[in-house]
Amino acid sequence: MSNPDHPANGFSDPLSLAVENRDNNTMKMVENALARKNVMLAFQPVVLASNTKRVAFHEGLIRVMDETGRIIPAREFINVVETTETGRIIDSLALELGLAELALEPTLRLSINMSARSIGYKRWMQTLDHGLSLDPTIAERLILEITESSAMLMPELVTSFMEDLQARGISFALDDFGAGYTAFRFLKDFYFDIIKIDGQFIRDIYNNPDNQVMTKALASIAVQFEMFTVAESVESAEDAEFLQSIGIDCLQGYYFSAPVIDPAWRNQNQKARA
Repeated sequence: MSNPDHPANGFSDPLSLAVENRDNNTMKMVENALARKNVMLAFQPVVLASNTKRVAFHEGLIRVMDETGRIIPAREFINVVETTETGRIIDSLALELGLAELALEPTLRLSINMSARSIGYKRWMQTLDHGLSLDPTIAERLILEITESSAMLMPELVTSFMEDLQARGISFALDDFGAGYTAFRFLKDFYFDIIKIDGQFIRDIYNNPDNQVMTKALASIAVQFEMFTVAESVESAEDAEFLQSIGIDCLQGYYFSAPVIDPAWRNQNQKARA
């Protein structure tokens, strides 16, 4: 007897159907948030490993607010929207918000995430050009983060894109380094300024010899190519101390601060204007 739910009969299996429904709901939630302009950045500091009281730069992390008022982090929706037009719009809005923040606070250095798929997207480039025209110092204070998996989709295009924008003073970070499958023959051509080591190798590194070996290897690659190193997802003093001991340049994670949507410099600027 044939199975009426078999894919060959035009039906998905229950698990696939549940995943499809979840993704559809996620897409609708994000599209509704965009329509209501309920999009914002949350800011997380990246501190110097040599002096964790000093912030090297902040990362601006995209957030959306759903209809109930919940603020939804990117990890809960980005995989669903990344390959779509909505993903390009999200990248453009993240850049727009980041550039506005850089214009507001002249001492701020900020990294913003983007997908390699947004390279050549007209709205994204127009947003960048407009933002840079407002303040000649913004370019040198802007860092664009591209995930390892995204960069590997089109390495030649990413390389050319980076060269053009680095000539304008913008820096680049390779995000989630070690999580994907970097073709090392391309890594030497990318000329990323910063490498952010993926959190899966950093969490509990103090107690995990395998993660210690992997992180040291990834850090040595960064040193070879003269790239600044950032350890992501630092969540304990012990992990921070170990990372300091092996020469990681910067640390980022909840041990130092959670991402916040109301950063201190806004309050300082408001007081200054009062």
